[in-house]
This record gives sequence, structure tokens and C-alpha cells, in this order.
Amino acid sequence: MRVRSSLRALASLAAAGALAAPAGATGARAGAYRLQYCAQIPVIEGTPPWGFHTGQPISGAHGSYARGHGNINLAADTVSGILCQVDRSPDQPDRLIIMTVEHHLLYHSHHALMWGVPGNIMRIRVRVVSSSDPRCKVGTLGEVTLFASYNGVRSDSVRFRFPAACADHDHLYHGPQVNNQVPPR
Repeated sequence: MRVRSSLRALASLAAAGALAAPAGATGARAGAYRLQYCAQIPVIEGTPPWGFHTGQPISGAHGSYARGHGNINLAADTVSGILCQVDRSPDQPDRLIIMTVEHHLLYHSHHALMWGVPGNIMRIRVRVVSSSDPRCKVGTLGEVTLFASYNGVRSDSVRFRFPAACADHDHLYHGPQVNNQVPPR
């Protein structure tokens, strides 16, 4: 219960802070490159029950970055957490969405095979709680699939999928720069 209250409070803070940062990013683009939009999502020390980041934050004129973490109860098929994703395109303000995780775990397996390697996989439903993208409205639902390879292989991936209004945020992050923690069952 305490975790759920903390996540709600964090989502409220993220919603308040997320829209303030992009307003400053519409000015001189060179200064905007130093911003770390996912700063609203705290960095967890140690290993979270589940979590990921897609590499280094964006440092140039275009790119995409995401990270998130939360709690999971595999016996009850429940999950919670918070995620963020930012997209940068030349000559446009950055587009940031903050998402919370819907309570029911959609899918989980310790015996997954992706990219030709074994690993753990989980699929979660997310809800946009803050958005600086005028087309991707608050309340929109999407799905995120996390794959964490094991046996010493680094081939993790994170896939975001959204309906048409938020389709600009459909991304597949894959490779050694992606770092996932997906628990085994």
C-alpha cells in the first residue's frame, strides 16, 4: 500500500515537473541538449524488482531515451511502477511522456527467446499521466515489453507500443546499451 501511495505521489510530481521543463526547451536548441527530462523519475540504487534504461540520455539534435522501474509480485501477477520516454527531433520541442503501470501483469516468462538468445520477458500496460506531446493525450494506454537476456549475453530490449495518437512514441530499443532487470519466475 505504501509503494502504491509513493508511486501516486511521484506521478503527481512528475506531471507537475514534466510540463515545466519542455517549456524552456523551445528556445535555443543548443542549451536544451543538456536537459535531463527523465529527472522526474528517481534513479534507484541497487537492483530494483524490475527496471530498465535505454542507454545514455539524448545529447544531440535528435534521438530518444527511456527509463523506468517498479515493483512486481509474480505470484499474484501484479505490477506497479513509473516510466518516462523523451523524443527529440530537429526544429521541434522535445516530446516527453510520463507513464504509470496498470496493476495487472499482462505476460511474464523465464523461458523466453528473443534475438536468438534466452532471457526473461514481461509485458505491461502503461497509462500516460503527463505529456508534452500535444497528440499524445494524458490517459492514453499503451504496452511495453521488456526482455532481459541472461547467461552472460547482452541483448536486452524494450518495446513501446501505443495507439495512433501516440504512435510517435512507438520505439524499439535493443542492444548492449539497453539494461533491463526482469525477474525470473
